[in-house]
Amino acid sequence: MEGRCVVETLAEFGYLSQSCILKVGSLLRSNVFLSTGDDEVYVFNSQDRNLKAIVHFPAPVSDLTVDDDKQILYVACWKGVYGVFLSPLLCRVQSSEASSCPSHVNVSGEHFVIREEGVSSLLLVNSVLLNVTRKNPSWLLTLYKIAEESIFSSYEMFASFKIPVVSNTVPHSTEECRRPLLLCVHSANTAAPLSGLSSGHVYLEVVLFKLLFGINAALTKSPVIFCGLPDGRLCFVPQRVPGCQLRVLHSLEQPVVFVGASAGCLVAVGEQGRVVLITSQQGRPEEGGFRAAFTQVCVPGPVVCACLDGQSLYYSTGSDLLVLDLPLGSTEGSKPVKGETGTSNKQAGALQNPTSLNVCRVSTLVQHASDNADKAQLLGLSFRGQLQRISLPVRRQDAASSNLPSLHVGRSIRDVLAAIGDIYERSSVLKAAIKSKNQTMLQLNQVLNISFLMNGGGDCQEKPIRIHATTSWSTMLQKDSLNLKCILENGSCYDLEQGWTLNITVSPLCRSQGGEGCSSQFSFSFHTLPPRGKVDFSLPLASAGESSYPITLFCSLTFPFSVLLREEAVSGLPDGGLISLPLNTLTVDWLHALQVKSPADAASQHCNIDTIQAFLKSRLSGEGGGDAGNVQHSASIKVSSELLRDTLMLRPPSNVGLSLLQWLLCERHKGVKVQGDKVVLNNLVVCARAPNGHIIKLTAKEESAGTEEEPLAIVEVKVESSSMAAVCGMHHAVLHRIQSVLQRAPEKSSTVQMQSLCVRQVLLRAETLLQQFQQSRISSSFSGGVSTAQVTSSLLSVYQELRENPVFII
Repeated sequence: MEGRCVVETLAEFGYLSQSCILKVGSLLRSNVFLSTGDDEVYVFNSQDRNLKAIVHFPAPVSDLTVDDDKQILYVACWKGVYGVFLSPLLCRVQSSEASSCPSHVNVSGEHFVIREEGVSSLLLVNSVLLNVTRKNPSWLLTLYKIAEESIFSSYEMFASFKIPVVSNTVPHSTEECRRPLLLCVHSANTAAPLSGLSSGHVYLEVVLFKLLFGINAALTKSPVIFCGLPDGRLCFVPQRVPGCQLRVLHSLEQPVVFVGASAGCLVAVGEQGRVVLITSQQGRPEEGGFRAAFTQVCVPGPVVCACLDGQSLYYSTGSDLLVLDLPLGSTEGSKPVKGETGTSNKQAGALQNPTSLNVCRVSTLVQHASDNADKAQLLGLSFRGQLQRISLPVRRQDAASSNLPSLHVGRSIRDVLAAIGDIYERSSVLKAAIKSKNQTMLQLNQVLNISFLMNGGGDCQEKPIRIHATTSWSTMLQKDSLNLKCILENGSCYDLEQGWTLNITVSPLCRSQGGEGCSSQFSFSFHTLPPRGKVDFSLPLASAGESSYPITLFCSLTFPFSVLLREEAVSGLPDGGLISLPLNTLTVDWLHALQVKSPADAASQHCNIDTIQAFLKSRLSGEGGGDAGNVQHSASIKVSSELLRDTLMLRPPSNVGLSLLQWLLCERHKGVKVQGDKVVLNNLVVCARAPNGHIIKLTAKEESAGTEEEPLAIVEVKVESSSMAAVCGMHHAVLHRIQSVLQRAPEKSSTVQMQSLCVRQVLLRAETLLQQFQQSRISSSFSGGVSTAQVTSSLLSVYQELRENPVFII
């Protein structure tokens, strides 16, 4: 090739998708129609490098074709085919202001030509509009007759052809990204001058046309509709021959990228580099006449796009643009050769050696007219959306054997270096993308491993990632409030990386009307938590005076896949692409919320509350737990001293009552403990302030029970307060602790199991009483018509049963 390849950038339209389209009206016209794969079609004049118009459609464009004579643009979208008149767009006033700004046209339903969903390919043959649609299990080729060009709704279907879908010849993903190619093949004796050839129309010499499509098509001079399917089949049907069906001519066994023709050769190119040349050739002496010869070769692929200019096939692999020399002229009258392919080994070998043009990143190619007869021109779209004009010198017969001048050698070296730089840039981008995807895969692997670890052990096994908490009282703006410090511990061997969130739902025992408005949601995000690491969070739990205890905290870890994946990938995942891993549940009861005055001797003075003051406080507070006859309320639990010694591992001469009080106030229960050092008790009586503001007295006295023959040492735990709510809440909390004692006790006989059942029953009654009290308090605050006496009378019977039947655990 003499001279060098010149690439000019005419315009830039942004990055392309796989469904980009580039077409010209005819070889003599300078108007270019292109779509980058979205819902817009650009009309560009390549001669003056001016963007004439931008046509907006209601859906992404799948294909387009142009009627040059009537100046109509046909565009296929998902819902059908639209028609747009080009004359008002191309013949606008040529003022300086108008020439710099393109026209914008919004296409609506009034431009509908064909209402058919899924149209993927279009072609215009005279006054017939063809489209191809995939309607499983067949490809459907439909022909529409244009009755009146001025009215888009006057298009009527007059023929339809089906061919079954074959999806096992190529991978499904590769087949889906290619649309069928439509081509109209004419016989050479009906052809207009080749220079006036429109896009999508080719001409074949008469003998080859007759051999491929039959004598009827040749005699009637019928245009033949040629279709290249994504599964590799080449199908055809004559338009004017009655009764013809869509037939398969050949199969490339790979998606068809290009179909074109010179006067004596029909060329088809597959995506993986398979090229088929169909020519006419004189048959053997015993056969007589001519026959169609199929020459099949493979060139370096993959093939992204291709076009035919005379005897040269230009194709792009994405990284380079190559040219392949085809056999010159028609093979009509040539002598037969040995072999089934109809071509010599030398000719096939020459076809397998394309020449590089050192132009990369070309995604779409079309043939373009050139003002200079010595040069061929192509129009191409790069992957970056650049519209490029590629000028190619004419290839001469002796070009391969001649040596390049030194000037041309220098230019070639510069072109090679430029191509190397371009490839290096693309490789850097690819490396960065691969590194990012590898990092995403590592993080996804971490998330899935943590999910399997948390969900694989079942409910009975302790989970490696847990949460525990401590309670503490603080004063702010002269108001006491109970705070909870939650500590998340990672006991697994995996990192909790950025994206994980700790969610805590705080729910009291009793809810308001309808169960709404009582639960609170808290979310805490953290950067990273390594194995054996800890992170703490603080949240306000309740203010002084609130008695809606116990409070349950439901904890969970969540991870949204949107942190790592794209939105379209997350949309198809269940639960919106959110992983939720439940953690252990925490419970804060009345014992956790006590304000103990230490030492105990100092606190005991608060127990000597004047009876009249306590009575007045109970009546003035409006609390539903007051009793008109008795100000002080109490409840007791009796536990065997031997059971406590065995379970709490106490050695004589330790005081069982003091040890029990110490354990009730300081040990962790349900994942929660009171913040601070261990309280040292010197008295069997503990006075403290309850969460509702009332003083409560907790005693643990060791005494004897049983008979003289079988003496039994027991410890009586007694709860006393002027507030029935405080007594109920403390009694419920102590029962929960005693239940855990029974669960830890060694099972010497079935007695422990029976006692556990007894405690569960009493615990259920205590919880019912506490819940009824809280519900009555809430209902009275909402209704306003329920008096304190009515609330009290509804609870006294349950409280009396609880008081007169103390729990006795041995």
